[in-house]
Amino acid sequence: MGKILPVLLAIVGLGAGTGAGLALRPAPAPAVADGTCPCDCAAMAEALEAAGIDPEAEAGPADTDFVKLSNQFVIPVVTEERIAALVVLSISLEVPTGGSEPIYQREPKLRDAFLQVLFDHANSGGFNGAFTEGRKMDTLRTGLLETARAELGASVKSILITDIARQDM
Repeated sequence: MGKILPVLLAIVGLGAGTGAGLALRPAPAPAVADGTCPCDCAAMAEALEAAGIDPEAEAGPADTDFVKLSNQFVIPVVTEERIAALVVLSISLEVPTGGSEPIYQREPKLRDAFLQVLFDHANSGGFNGAFTEGRKMDTLRTGLLETARAELGASVKSILITDIARQDM
């Protein structure tokens, strides 16, 4: 009896966990029977047009280069006069083909400017709570893109945050 009880408890726990997972899973995306798209495609097309992106144009891999900055960025999250966490992230820049050399030449100055944006983001609470939420990440990317364009000109197309992690202290 002493050897059967742990096995029974494991089976009951496994069954309860499976049942809870099935009961609490998110609802599936609504399906449309007539084959139309459930998203607002007209609004998406307007947003792409406003951004100057042609959705019909094929973007080939030869159009852009992705330049990964050589080292990660480490940003302290300070609360109540002490370091509460460290955020580590890697950043890449999307530039036209052949545009990587100016980035590597100006990388120290670019890293300094990026660190200032990242510190400001951390001090405004951008890395607190759900720090990977879309709105917070968009705010961070916009700040980094504006800074990159101020340093390198309009050749920087976008900023890619390729890795991000937060380690609480």
